[in-house]
Amino acid sequence: MIIGNDWDETLKIIWQSSGFKEFLNIVSKEYQDKIVYLPKSDVFNALKWTPYTNVKVVIIGQDPYHGEGEAHGLSFSVKKGIKIPPSLRNIYRELEDDLGIKSPDYGDLTAWTKEGVLLLNATLTVIKDSPNSHQAIGWQRLTDAIIKHINLKEESVVYILWGSFARSKKSLITNPKHLVLESTHPSPFSAHYGFFGSKPFSKTNEFLKRNNIKPINWQL
Repeated sequence: MIIGNDWDETLKIIWQSSGFKEFLNIVSKEYQDKIVYLPKSDVFNALKWTPYTNVKVVIIGQDPYHGEGEAHGLSFSVKKGIKIPPSLRNIYRELEDDLGIKSPDYGDLTAWTKEGVLLLNATLTVIKDSPNSHQAIGWQRLTDAIIKHINLKEESVVYILWGSFARSKKSLITNPKHLVLESTHPSPFSAHYGFFGSKPFSKTNEFLKRNNIKPINWQL
C-alpha cells in the first residue's frame, strides 16, 4: 500500500512494476545525496487527499516550490505560515473577481482537495533552490499515467491547464465527457495576458452542475 485509498488499486500495475521500483531507488539516492523537497511523507499528498473516485477537477502544476518549508505536495499550495507566492496571489485575485470569494491570509489549498480538486504537480520532488531540477528523472511517467486514468473516468471531470507546461498535457485528455479550461499561467509575467478574466472557477462549477455533479466550494 502506497497511498492508502483507491489510487492503490487504480495504479496497481505501476506500483508493482520493476520500472517504478527502480525509479524509487533513483529518488531515494537523490534524497541521500542532496537536499530534496518535499519530505518523503508529503510526496504523494495530492493522491492521498483526493481519492480517484472523488476527482472532479484537476489543476496541473509543474513541480514543487523549491524553498525550505514551502511545498507540501499540492500544486500551487504552500503550508500555512509561509508567504503566499505571487502566482497564488494572482489565483486568489481571479477567484475574488470570478466568484467574489475574499482571499485568505494563507496559501494552503488543502480545503480544495476535500472538494474533489486534485492539485497535481507533474514532477513530485525538487532539489533545494533548483526549480525543475527533477523534471527529467522520471516522475512524469507516473503523473501522465494519473492524468490518463482520470481521462478514463465515466464521470465528467474539469482539467484546468494554466501555462504552456500544463497545456502540453492536453494531448492526454481525449474523453469528450471532460472539459479542458486553458489560459496563460497565473505568474506575474503572464497573468495579464489571458489568466485574469478567464473565470475558471465559475466555468468549472457551471460545467459540473450541467452534468449533475455537485459544484466545488472554492471558499478557503
